[in-house]
Amino acid sequence: MFDKTLAELAQGLKAGEFSSVELTQAYLNRIKAEDSKYNSFITVTEEQALAQAKTADEAIAAGTAGAFTGLPFAHKDIFCTQGVRTSCASKMLDNFISPYNATVVEKFNAAGGVMLGKTNMDEFAMGSSNESSFYGVAKNPWDTECVPGGSSGGSAAAVAAQLAPAATGTDTGGSIRQPAALCGITGLKPTYGRVSRFGMIAFASSLDQGGPMTKTAEDAAMMLNVMAGFDKNDSTSVDREVPDYTADLNKPLDGLTIGLPKEFFMDDLDSEIAERTQAAIKEFEKLGATVKEVSLPNTALSIPAYYIIAPAEASSNLSRFDGVRYGYRCENPVDLEDLYKRSRGEGFGAEVKRRIMIGAYALSEGFYDAYYNKAQQIRRLIRDDYAKVLSEVDVIMGPTTPHPAFKIGEKTSDPVAMYMEDIFTISLNLAGLPGMSVPCGTVNGLPTGLQIIGDYFAEQKLLNVAHQFQLATDWHTQSPQGI
Repeated sequence: MFDKTLAELAQGLKAGEFSSVELTQAYLNRIKAEDSKYNSFITVTEEQALAQAKTADEAIAAGTAGAFTGLPFAHKDIFCTQGVRTSCASKMLDNFISPYNATVVEKFNAAGGVMLGKTNMDEFAMGSSNESSFYGVAKNPWDTECVPGGSSGGSAAAVAAQLAPAATGTDTGGSIRQPAALCGITGLKPTYGRVSRFGMIAFASSLDQGGPMTKTAEDAAMMLNVMAGFDKNDSTSVDREVPDYTADLNKPLDGLTIGLPKEFFMDDLDSEIAERTQAAIKEFEKLGATVKEVSLPNTALSIPAYYIIAPAEASSNLSRFDGVRYGYRCENPVDLEDLYKRSRGEGFGAEVKRRIMIGAYALSEGFYDAYYNKAQQIRRLIRDDYAKVLSEVDVIMGPTTPHPAFKIGEKTSDPVAMYMEDIFTISLNLAGLPGMSVPCGTVNGLPTGLQIIGDYFAEQKLLNVAHQFQLATDWHTQSPQGI
């Protein structure tokens, strides 16, 4: 049962092979038995899940069920869930019980989904390895001595370990695609504004975007059908019709033009990842696609631009966590200043503090033009690079990450080396473009991902391309040893 995709589980529910309660209980039992190895969940919502499953079974019996009714999944612990702890993997919010649901949560509730629990992550989504979590690092099911990637590492680990058939994630600089690649699953970052950010605790408001993390592109399409859509509560949400993302999955790829950026094949790219990427491209050529070398000349500037813009926005967004209104408060403060300083000093972890300080410095008087304004100018250049290339090709492809999963603790003392793990993913967030990662091979027993990039609101095209690749290959069906 646990190796089934969402689509297969939906068919099983429809055919009466098992009930949603039976399916949900099976996953809850598996989480209890196995998650101590992976630390992928922060909170398991057993009582709520079984209640949702019972309601789903009633809808199925009454003939009123939708495509997602009765399917279990997990939410990244960055989405506010009414009556359930929403911690953002931070001591600052360890005691926070959300009084409302995020729009994404409401959409899954309305679709009849069954929430198994809330998954581990980097604190406030700041990290590339899940090592900044207050609750400890989630572990990669392919090698528990390795990181699962971040910040959506818990979601990726839960899906890879078959503790949940799917999970939500968020992507600010690669935080869906990078852990998807390192854990051998499929992850999709939609166009900025496609999925509501209301109730998704903000890291960097102009970059954050929620998306699905699943076994397959078909499953990602099912999830995005639930998640996508305009939300009047989110000023950055785009009022645009949502297509059925499953409708075009089986379109042939004859005539598809793939752009291959020369900058993605840099000296620091692991040679075996380069080989797996090129082998995946050849599969597309067999499917009728043509390949064209292209250039994204400002790719190397994406890391420095991102690590000015994102911390600047984070320093503003995280100013609300002051020990006054909600969240962690220090004991026995002597005055208001002491309350602020100690609550924030004790409540935030090292990576969050680092980014707040960088951001506050970049926005300070005398440095705004030299740093933040300049980074925004670079952002426009990166966006223009993509616009030029995407006017010539249908999709862009390349490696998702420069290396396979690294050992826990290997990069924690070198933040710049950690940041460089996002070199291929960050530019999409700066440009607001959609992208996804699909499994395309293994390197020394660890999975690697192929990144597929499209034009604005081209998620349907990306899912079609990824699905056709998965019909022709079996990398997405492979599981870690012992699972």
